[in-house]
Amino acid sequence: MYSLELKNRASKIKMVAFDVDGVMTDGSITYDENGVEYKTFNVKDGQGIVRITKAGIITAIITARNNATVKHRFDNLGMSRLFMGQKDKMVAMKQLLDEYKLDLSQVAYMGDDLPDIPVLKEVGLSACPNDAIDEVKDLCHFVSLKNGGRGAVRELTDLIYSSQIKS
Repeated sequence: MYSLELKNRASKIKMVAFDVDGVMTDGSITYDENGVEYKTFNVKDGQGIVRITKAGIITAIITARNNATVKHRFDNLGMSRLFMGQKDKMVAMKQLLDEYKLDLSQVAYMGDDLPDIPVLKEVGLSACPNDAIDEVKDLCHFVSLKNGGRGAVRELTDLIYSSQIKS
C-alpha cells in the first residue's frame, strides 16, 4: 500500500508532532454563548497516538491557538510536549530538536494549512490530511486518504508503527 521510500522515511521517525485544527480535529470551531470554544477529537486518532507513544515515539502538539480543550486532550493521550500559541511553529520545532537531541530527518509533522508549511518543508516525513490546502498537499511526503479529525492522524501513526514494529 505504501511505497518503499515512504516506509523507509517512517522507519527513521523518533518524534511526531501534530497541528490541531484541521489535523486532530475537522477544523470546525464551536463557541457557546459565553465565547467558550469547543473541539471534537477522533477516538481512533487518539488510540494511534497512544500506541506510538507507548512504543517510544515522542509525540507533540504545536498549535497557533490557545485552548484548554487541547491541553485536556494532550494530557488524556499522555503525549510528550505541548506548544500552544505558536504563530511561528519552527520556533517550537527547534526547541523540540534541542530538547530531545534529534535532527529533522527523525521527525514527522502533520499539518494542513499555511502556518504549517515552514515545518513541513524541513522534516523527514511531512504529512497532511486529505482535506489540507493544495499548497500543503503538494509538498507532503504522505497525504492521508482521510480528512482531518476523521482518521488522518491514525493513518499516519499506523504507518509509522508498522514501519518500525515487527509483528
